[in-house]
Amino acid sequence: MQEKLTLMIPGPTPVPEKVLMAMGKHPIGHRSAEFQHVVQRTSELLKWLHQTNNDVLSITGSGTAAMEAGIINTLSKGDRVVCGDNGKFGERWVKVAKSYGLDVEVVKADWGQPLDPETFKELLDADFEKKIRAVILTHSETSTGVINDLETISKYVHNHGKALTISDCVTSLGACNVPMDDWGIDVIASGSQKGYMMPPGLSFVAMSKRAWDANKDSDLPKFYLDLKQYQKTVVKNSNPFTPAVNLFFALQASLEMMQQEGLESIFNRHGRHRDAAQAGMKAMDLPIFSATGYGSPSITAVAPKNIDAEILRKAVKDKYDILLAGGQDHLKGKVFRIGHLGFVSDRDVLTAIAAIESTLVSLGINNSNLGAGVAAASKFLN
Repeated sequence: MQEKLTLMIPGPTPVPEKVLMAMGKHPIGHRSAEFQHVVQRTSELLKWLHQTNNDVLSITGSGTAAMEAGIINTLSKGDRVVCGDNGKFGERWVKVAKSYGLDVEVVKADWGQPLDPETFKELLDADFEKKIRAVILTHSETSTGVINDLETISKYVHNHGKALTISDCVTSLGACNVPMDDWGIDVIASGSQKGYMMPPGLSFVAMSKRAWDANKDSDLPKFYLDLKQYQKTVVKNSNPFTPAVNLFFALQASLEMMQQEGLESIFNRHGRHRDAAQAGMKAMDLPIFSATGYGSPSITAVAPKNIDAEILRKAVKDKYDILLAGGQDHLKGKVFRIGHLGFVSDRDVLTAIAAIESTLVSLGINNSNLGAGVAAASKFLN
């Protein structure tokens, strides 16, 4: 059967029909009163999702645009920053920071392992002259399926008194608890094609008062990503540039769906899907790549021992039209990733596990104990 593709990747994620229908409406003027009502409503809901009293700014661009905006709007050339690097996206923020002439110190962990909060604490405590201006890290490292301890790291950064926490929450926001104000996070960046249950095209930046204070002294070059322009217009329910109007229609629909489900229910669902996916893989003797206890609620990375992960991915796609994500860089062929964030149900997770199990049998691997993966996953889904 054609056109029956199921996305089980960390983005883009499946999109609800209600959101697709909203996006399919005729465009309206982006300076019209009608569009201002949409911006007002989405702004309110974005604050709710971020658990913050601060404005959340919407940019027509990817999650990378939001992260870059967070960095260049709070820092100045030559500033000392600490970047956490335990995966592909941690590496990216190191590259972005260096490209803007920042003095970057890298805190590394092996891919699959979490960042150690105590390493950040030691660096921050030793900074008697308060030269460190920011700690930049990824909350949910999409490339490895690892969730980092953002709460503890943010607390250490806040205690420093001068440094800011700038966090990539692209695959964590809308999937697990990220209470911006309670945790004292200064900058949060996210993207529409993940937990928001939307197509790609919008990104979001939330900034604390401390971040806006730092913005006054920031001298890094910016124009389209100058957040002062977005802040000036968001209070007028507008946007400084031409926004993706129809994506705002989708955003309103998706956020209202999320509010109806409730934050606690959303977080519980994602946690349940992580636990089910991990249990199913282990029952099939497929090792989880992320360190025990640090699996992301958004994505499960799996490291099969007796087969090239790309061969397995291709077979699952060809046989069942289910798209799994592959490994990145040196993990290509060694890891496949099951995305379970956004508009994903228990049925989707169970179907993906069953498809992987059936595919292994068809490839002559794991012929014994057929059904063990589905049975293990079902215990968590029930």
